[in-house]
Parts: sequence; structure tokens; C-alpha cells
Amino acid sequence: MRASVQVISYSNVLFFLVSFFWMASSNAQNEVYTSDAVLADTTFVNLKEYSKDFIYDMKYATEDNFLKAKVYDCAECFLRLKTVQALIEANKDFMKKGYKIKLYDCYRPLSIQKKMWEIVSNPEYVADPKKGSIHNRGGAVDISIVDAQGKEADMGTPFDFFGIQASHNYTKLSKEVLSNRKFLKKIMTKNGFSSFDSEWWHYNLKTGLKDKVSNQKWECD
Repeated sequence: MRASVQVISYSNVLFFLVSFFWMASSNAQNEVYTSDAVLADTTFVNLKEYSKDFIYDMKYATEDNFLKAKVYDCAECFLRLKTVQALIEANKDFMKKGYKIKLYDCYRPLSIQKKMWEIVSNPEYVADPKKGSIHNRGGAVDISIVDAQGKEADMGTPFDFFGIQASHNYTKLSKEVLSNRKFLKKIMTKNGFSSFDSEWWHYNLKTGLKDKVSNQKWECD
């Protein structure tokens, strides 16, 4: 009878030890998984590592842009973490309505800004790198939206169209175009972004305006 009790006692001890080590291991794994929570919100991160719900058409990684030149080595969307977080929340709101954000440009290293300035040295089209733009600060995105079939919403002009028709203040457009622009602006401003009057596609994170211009670069796969 005593032997039987002793076996049960050893079993209980073994169960306790196994449970203890399992819980310790589980907690350690959780700590690794959530380690990105300790990142400063100004840290540059790759959007695709935080969400798979975006559509990409990174124009400056191709020659399909107003510069007619490829200025990025590869098509990546890096932004400061706080910009990524706000953009993901905005995209969730769009997805509730059957749309997703389509990205044309994100963070732009200062060296790329200088390269663009060399090609087009006109402040009406390219920000002077001596001052830098919020793109160089990791707080701006150039975007549109697409529906469930991947069709881009009609915004009245192409991306990087520098005529008056691209302005938010221009109203001689169809009801559909005006509605699409209003929808885009409403969701973005709700999630902490401000619009740029002359470009329907450009949005700045309000809290990113005071961040420093950066020349941080990324590796291409």
C-alpha cells in the first residue's frame, strides 16, 4: 500500500516538473514573438513583414514614372513603425468596405531624393533635398485603393500627374471621382494622416512631421 502511494507521489512530482518547464518554454517563446513591441515607434520597418493585405506598385523601382528612370534598386516599402501601424489600421477600414490600399511610394532615403533632384531639379515636382520631404522622414505614403477584383478606383488622374486636376480642391470632375477621393481622404484622416492639397495620392502621418530626414537604406533580396 505504501509503495503504491510512493509511486503516485513520484508521478505528481514528475507532472509538476514537466508542467513547469513547459510553461517556462512557452513564456520564452511568447517573449520572442512579441519582441517587436519594444521597438521605438520611429524605427524603420518593412511593411510586408507586418501585413500581407497591401497591393504594391512601387513606381520608382521601375521606369514607369514621371522621371522615366528607375531610382530604387528594388521595390520595398519601408516606413517608421508608427506610420506602418497607422497605415494598417487605415487599410482595415478600407477592407471593411471591400477595398485595399495600393502603394506607389513609401520611405525615400535622402540619397534617392538627391538622385531624383539631379534628374528633375524643379521644386514643383521634386522636393529639394537640402530641405528634404516627409518621404525622407518615413512618414509619407503615395497611395490609391483597389477593389476586390484588383481594379483601381478612378481618381480622375494618374499617380504623379502634376496638373491642377490632381488637386483635392479641383471639383470639375465626375461624381464618381469626387466620391472616390473623398472616401480615400476620409479613411486616411480618420487614422492620423493629413492630405496634400495638390496631390490626391499623397498622405502624411501627422506625428511624423517632426522626425529627422534619414538616409537609411535597405538590402535587396
